[in-house]
Amino acid sequence: MTDLLETTRASEPTRLRRTVTAVLEARSSRWTTPLLLWLASRVVSTLLLGTVYVLATANGWHFASYRRDPSFATFSGSWDASFYRTIAEHGYPHALPTDASGHVVPNPWAFLPVFPGVVRAVMTLTGASFWVAGVLVATVCGAGACVVLFRLVLAVVDARRARWATALFAFGATGYLLQVAYAESMFLLLLFGALLALVRRRYWLVAVLGVVAAFTRPGVLALAVALAVHLVVRWVGVRRGSADQVADRQNAGLAAGGPTVGGPAVGGRDPFPWRERAAVVAAGLVVAAAGLAWPVVASAVTGRPGAYLDTELSWWVGFVGRVDFTPLTPWFLMAGRWLGPAGLVLVVVVLAATAWFLGRRDVRALGPEVLGFVIAYVAYLVAVFLPQQSLPRLLMPAAPLLGSDVFLATRRRAVGWLVAGVCLQAVAVVLLWFLGFP
Repeated sequence: MTDLLETTRASEPTRLRRTVTAVLEARSSRWTTPLLLWLASRVVSTLLLGTVYVLATANGWHFASYRRDPSFATFSGSWDASFYRTIAEHGYPHALPTDASGHVVPNPWAFLPVFPGVVRAVMTLTGASFWVAGVLVATVCGAGACVVLFRLVLAVVDARRARWATALFAFGATGYLLQVAYAESMFLLLLFGALLALVRRRYWLVAVLGVVAAFTRPGVLALAVALAVHLVVRWVGVRRGSADQVADRQNAGLAAGGPTVGGPAVGGRDPFPWRERAAVVAAGLVVAAAGLAWPVVASAVTGRPGAYLDTELSWWVGFVGRVDFTPLTPWFLMAGRWLGPAGLVLVVVVLAATAWFLGRRDVRALGPEVLGFVIAYVAYLVAVFLPQQSLPRLLMPAAPLLGSDVFLATRRRAVGWLVAGVCLQAVAVVLLWFLGFP
């Protein structure tokens, strides 16, 4: 009897694992798997955020949430969320705020309008405060981002990698940002959706999602580059395939002693018709135009040329002082200012390591669309972004890379990255959400 009980107890973890695996691999797994992973990750993130909130409140520690009405919702609307609140409740200022010396100071023009606009609509419909509505919108979009990321990785590799990539994304160091009143989760939902549409060759949908994303968070120009990469890859593939087909037909004709024939179409059908080529080009131009539009809007409304750039540079003052913007220099400027010559060497090493990583075969296996987007997005960050504590948050759009062997070659490696992500998330909640700003 004792042996039977021991055998039963020993088999329980195996049965539980089989049950969980069966649920995650169910026929409806394209919905159930990412949503279950998202739900479990929200339990972890809420526990971490809630613990810090309770400790801070009980001990009277100062933190960045809205103190007039302290609650977990206002704590989840800390830091930059205050700018989204201003936009949702009052819109954008018609004149840029300046200090006594006439320099532009941080203001809402650094933040794009789609997220606060949606939150405003929810506030109007429900009567909820910005803090509650903002957290609700961000959390729902976070669930959507997990679902679409799962489907994107599934479309380019396989189901196992899709499950693990989604888990590493949701439980990762910046996973808590999928439920706070920031625009990140909405931007990621739109961006992953646009990449999935690109992989599936639904170019009109890429254009629609790309335009909305362009007014949600900066960085959508990388999607235009992904469209260009997709165009080149398809075009070259068709030309190469046509040449191979003509050669095969010629060889067949010579072998049969008859005339040779040729033509680009397979079975009379063009594998890359001109209407699709035009659609890719049109989508790329529309997305690129949308990605460049916000600085124009800011200048037009405020009547100040360079309003958006001046606003962005106002956040640099605390790190590198007042400087003029020169593309491709911010990383070297930051590293040199704080670390001297060693910092410049460090930047070169980091960039070289990134290039090596993106050149790996398992990373290239994610497909030209994903790889093209990530390379363009990293180049964008290097060109215009001053690296500081917001960098982990800004790297979240590169999440499809989590489907590579670097993270998932073995089950042990995948579990190790998952555990590391949860531990780093606890650190990030304290350092970035409580003490600093992400």
